[in-house]
Amino acid sequence: MGARLRVFLTREQDETLLKLRATNVPQKVKDRAEVIRLNAHGWYVEKIAGHFKWTAQTVREVLHRWKKSGTEGLWELPGRGGKTKWR
Repeated sequence: MGARLRVFLTREQDETLLKLRATNVPQKVKDRAEVIRLNAHGWYVEKIAGHFKWTAQTVREVLHRWKKSGTEGLWELPGRGGKTKWR
């Protein structure tokens, strides 16, 4: 078992992530923001995964994307999902 994955947030980052819950953004973005906040408040990856009914690997990916890209990492990358087939 490796070291526990943990993120640390400034007060401004925590408030920004909390405000995302009340804005008009996709639910996935809101969930990812909450995952980051829970981890910063001391929840372990396994506990967060159980809370959201995700795999532990998905939680780790969200946390790694946050460490690498910050707020930008919360949104989907362009080109994801099925393309529209009608015009």
